[in-house]
Amino acid sequence: MSSVTGSGEKPNSVSSWLQTIGRHLQNHSLYALGFSSELMLTPDDTLLLSLDSYTFGDNKKPRKKAILHHKFPNHNLTVEAVSPGLFVDNSGNYWDVPLSLAIDMASLASDSGASYHLCMHHNTGSPTQFQGDDHQTIHGPPATLLPGFSIKSAFSFKQNFDFWRSKAPKLKLVQPYDLFLSNPHISASGIIGAALTASVGDCSVRSQDNCQESNGFSFQASGVKSAFLADLFASVSFTAQHGNYQRLFLDLTRFHARLDFPSGSRFVAGATQVAQNLLNSQRPCLEDIQTICPNASLSLQQQIAGPFLFRVDSGVTVDLENQDWPVRVDDPVFALEYSMQVLGSAKAVAWYSPKHREFMIELRFFET
Repeated sequence: MSSVTGSGEKPNSVSSWLQTIGRHLQNHSLYALGFSSELMLTPDDTLLLSLDSYTFGDNKKPRKKAILHHKFPNHNLTVEAVSPGLFVDNSGNYWDVPLSLAIDMASLASDSGASYHLCMHHNTGSPTQFQGDDHQTIHGPPATLLPGFSIKSAFSFKQNFDFWRSKAPKLKLVQPYDLFLSNPHISASGIIGAALTASVGDCSVRSQDNCQESNGFSFQASGVKSAFLADLFASVSFTAQHGNYQRLFLDLTRFHARLDFPSGSRFVAGATQVAQNLLNSQRPCLEDIQTICPNASLSLQQQIAGPFLFRVDSGVTVDLENQDWPVRVDDPVFALEYSMQVLGSAKAVAWYSPKHREFMIELRFFET
């Protein structure tokens, strides 16, 4: 739709609008032909092979992917090779990487306790912006997509807290629309951990610049494009739910908030500076206060009628330099959900992102 409105054409009737849209739908860049096959090699090994063929005028760029999954008793191993790989950065820009290889080892997900994640990643070739992306960026590709080899590991500990959980009986002989959304409660959780990255190649140069911004521990070998980065991170979340999601109308209201502290060293440095200013009876600097502000995200779900839910997810950004409106909503996403009651916990979701002008319909299973 953005290509239609930006084409400069001004249709005068509904039929001319349809003709204009029809001409744009004939653009080959909107379509792809894909083949995929999943092979069960052993009860614990699965191999996924896929081939996607895209057409942009006379330029055909098939995408090949191979993923091997292996299940250990308490871990999952994933080996992936993609050529070319398609990635998206935090600004919503898409990038092509000629060849991307990754080996990933992670402990099984759990509601609480310790966990770890280890990943080895290798990129070859210079990344280029995706040809179908109309949004040109003045910044280069993310550091993680530049050529080089990196080893990343993360260790974390999670703890859940239940402040209140309803013990009231549910309606008899009435199955909830979603089993995972049938228990009213008020709870919180906290995560604290450490992340370490060792990189060699062009990706290490940009990684050093990112580390200087986060004040994390870093080490650089002289004469070699290599770097070692380490930092702490933490996250705190709060969830409140009212209703069992059994009745036809307004039987579910769910609120979720999460505060992320991506750089523990940066938070400690900012908090220390603010504390020193207060002890010395000085006014804290806005930049130091901005440093200790976490990244916040909010989510609200509300039952409309029967299995239909309205949901909005959004980030919240604090900009103290903007005195008129220091708090702003960042990248909201609006969604309409349809719970598939017969499957226990599954839903069809239609969501729209005004910032990226993206709309999608997808199926989600066992989402909490």
